[in-house]
Amino acid sequence: MPTNTDVQIMDSSLWFLPVETRMPLKFGAETLTSVTLSRASVKVRKEDGSEAEGWGETPLSVQWVWPSPVPYSERHDALKAFSALLCPAWRSIAAKGHALELGHDFLFEVLPGILREFNLNQRKGGEPMPWLAALVCASSFDIALHDAYGKANSSPTYETYHSGLLNRDLGDFLEPASNTVEFGGKTPSDFLLSDCPAKLPVWHLVGGLDPLSPDELTGEEPDDGYPVDLEDWIARDQLNCLKIKLRGNDSDWDYNRLAAIGKIANRLEVEWLTTDFNCTVTDPEYVNEILDKLAVDEPVTSAKILYVEQPFPYDLETHSIDVRSVAERKPLFMDESAHDWKHVRLGRSLGWTGVALKTCKTQTGALLSLCWAKAHGMELMVQDLTNPMLAQVPHVLLAAHAGTIMGVESNAMQFYPEASIPESCVHPGLYERKEGCLTLSTIQGSGFGYRLDEIERELPTAVA
Repeated sequence: MPTNTDVQIMDSSLWFLPVETRMPLKFGAETLTSVTLSRASVKVRKEDGSEAEGWGETPLSVQWVWPSPVPYSERHDALKAFSALLCPAWRSIAAKGHALELGHDFLFEVLPGILREFNLNQRKGGEPMPWLAALVCASSFDIALHDAYGKANSSPTYETYHSGLLNRDLGDFLEPASNTVEFGGKTPSDFLLSDCPAKLPVWHLVGGLDPLSPDELTGEEPDDGYPVDLEDWIARDQLNCLKIKLRGNDSDWDYNRLAAIGKIANRLEVEWLTTDFNCTVTDPEYVNEILDKLAVDEPVTSAKILYVEQPFPYDLETHSIDVRSVAERKPLFMDESAHDWKHVRLGRSLGWTGVALKTCKTQTGALLSLCWAKAHGMELMVQDLTNPMLAQVPHVLLAAHAGTIMGVESNAMQFYPEASIPESCVHPGLYERKEGCLTLSTIQGSGFGYRLDEIERELPTAVA
């Protein structure tokens, strides 16, 4: 038992950082124009008395985590209140161990009870806050814990996920779908890349409201020195990967949007596309018909589609849709539905072939989903939640170590580039896309390698 490397949480703190978008971003039936970032710190102590402080950050993206007719302000306030409620819960953990172990036990044993009590008492009969929202609120603390553990042991966080430091193996956390897979004796390091790329191909998000070319500009767009239309973004950042937001409830619009962007991609030599139907589709034939028509009428565009992302509703238990017909046409990736490895297991049984990981669902959860998916032959992607500031660093590190189907999605530089100026002074390659890539070479040191002491950012007063 590696007790000399185990940590115990001594304290935690929470800040809220508001950010305004320069361009609107459409999520399903709603549009995002601002977001609150949750930034947490977690202080830990080792047996020898040494201490370390870790940091984590996550956008509380209300429209994504909690799609609902409940007014935005009510959902936003609930997410902030729940985040504040979690701060003393994390610092009250008495156990000692590896960050993965402490994170797992909190997320799977403690967090569900806190959510139930919150919905029973503070929501007072209102629409219950969903599990995905609870995970996002917990993620800044969980990320901070993994950062603190790495710092406490003078090691980059991704070099701590092995048997020399872990007290438990994956067999204590995961259950295989069949007897052909065995997790006993294995750790996350068995599923992570040992030789990570220094550069990652980066995906640009084409929102449903984004102008595609100069002739679509109205004159009301921001004049702030950053590109506005898709063609300008492709030219400036030399983009090679485009993620296309669709409606999922208007097949003509979706097809025409795909075809129009495909023509731009073909003309400007963009190699890869993916489609995001915004979780609004309930019949696989909706997707199949669009893909089949595209294959016939626009074969070059069709061939560029690398995978299809989450066309169907979040809740797999309620919407147990057999999706094999879609997966026969293109790789089909879970995103919003992939709350944790158990949901990934359910998705695989319904025909999903890949998983889009997100650090906003916690570092612990992302690692366990990664291991489960890889062990069962599923492909991986790492998708963005429009991560600015510190949130960008663990996000790209996950993509670099996961071995994704193609790089990483990163779009904060599209929607609020000014928010990350202090961080970009230290890590320019993470906040500006060049030659269609992000560069990770400035990430250095223990933990997540933020180099926080070099980042000149003043925080507001802590809320918890």
